[in-house]
Amino acid sequence: MATASDKSDTELARLVWEYLRLEQPLEKVDVIIGLGSHDLRTAEHCADLYMKGIAPRIIFCGGRGRLTEDLLGNEADRYAEVAMKLGVPESAIIIENTSTNTGENITHAYEMLKERNLLPQRLVIVTKPYMLRRAYATFLKQWPDESMPEVRYSAIDSSMEEYVDGLEDVSQTINIMIGDLQRIKVYPARGFQVEQHIPNEVWQAYEELVQRGYTKHLLEQ
Repeated sequence: MATASDKSDTELARLVWEYLRLEQPLEKVDVIIGLGSHDLRTAEHCADLYMKGIAPRIIFCGGRGRLTEDLLGNEADRYAEVAMKLGVPESAIIIENTSTNTGENITHAYEMLKERNLLPQRLVIVTKPYMLRRAYATFLKQWPDESMPEVRYSAIDSSMEEYVDGLEDVSQTINIMIGDLQRIKVYPARGFQVEQHIPNEVWQAYEELVQRGYTKHLLEQ
């Protein structure tokens, strides 16, 4: 049987991708929460869900984070611009542009919805495909209300190969995934996320990719 060391970088990364991608069937909800990032395809997916009638409003979250600190404009504002170009009316968009990480995305979105008397019973969280599991683990820990809404998680429908096709630096996506998987491992002890089981095969892929130099987004421990 082949070991992690026998696999290519792509094969190992695909194991991590498939674990991190945690998507559920969608139904109509009260609000779509788009988690900020450098990837504008998240905003496009939010707009697509809105145009399909999944929810009557979208809250875009994000100021600047570790991947967008050098970009012009805040993540949420950039998302809103994309969505409006795709037909979402400005009146259906709430912008939260001060958060700098996933936990703040969740808590600040909660605060803005509560201020507007819009706390949902059902919602969809939209993010990058490989961010879905981490979004799930973060939401369950960080949503402030004891009355937890019914939540679905969604991203663009894409394989890893399709997602990275055309990117100038495919290794960046692998580096980010490795960093996210590390956070799923260590963040529960820091109070940021709920515990998640990581299969041995996935963690072995992580360790092998770290050995091969995919360390740019790892936390210092």
